[in-house]
Amino acid sequence: MTELRKAPVDAMQNDAGATPVLMLDVRHLPSFGFGHRSLMWWSTICLMLIEGTVFAIAAMTYFYLRGLTAKWPLNAAPPDLLWGTANTAILLVSMWPNQLAKRAADRQQRARARLWLCVCLVFSVGFLVVRAVEFAALNVSWYTNAYGSVVWLLLGLHTTHLITDTLDTAVLAVLLFTGPFEGKRFVDVSENALYWYFVVLSWLPIYAVIYLAPRL
Repeated sequence: MTELRKAPVDAMQNDAGATPVLMLDVRHLPSFGFGHRSLMWWSTICLMLIEGTVFAIAAMTYFYLRGLTAKWPLNAAPPDLLWGTANTAILLVSMWPNQLAKRAADRQQRARARLWLCVCLVFSVGFLVVRAVEFAALNVSWYTNAYGSVVWLLLGLHTTHLITDTLDTAVLAVLLFTGPFEGKRFVDVSENALYWYFVVLSWLPIYAVIYLAPRL
């Protein structure tokens, strides 16, 4: 429990020169915290809420446009399932090293955190490579019609989040290997893992919209 100490009267006095000032000694408290005790956690949660709302609006736009036409997709075959399904599998498997990286960060195990962070980075890069092929398998260009525009919008939004998280993961991995290293980097790794869960789970409804909805 934080110790409440009275400062010396001759050192801390008000203008009247008589009343002592009470002070809190917080030198022994940690300089960072995990979970809801961290401002980074709250900012990550708010970011996910904002970006999740953007994904929802884009999906609503898709179904709005679909409701305006009797034929869907417009002048195009449904996108090939192969690459989108392969990417979905990669994302789901990536949650395993992601959880191990988060656990190591929460336990402040630097060597294990940087090891699993590198594994996560390999998964991220692999996903982006397959995503490039996935764009080519959509069977429609972004400028062809409304269907092509909204499909590319959904896939592009998710790809943007993947790229930013991949860069963030790479920077954290470099810092864990080379420094400068501070204890709060463990918090960064933990919150980065939390955000990756959002990237993975947000992809599942987007996958359903892009690949399954045109076949229904």
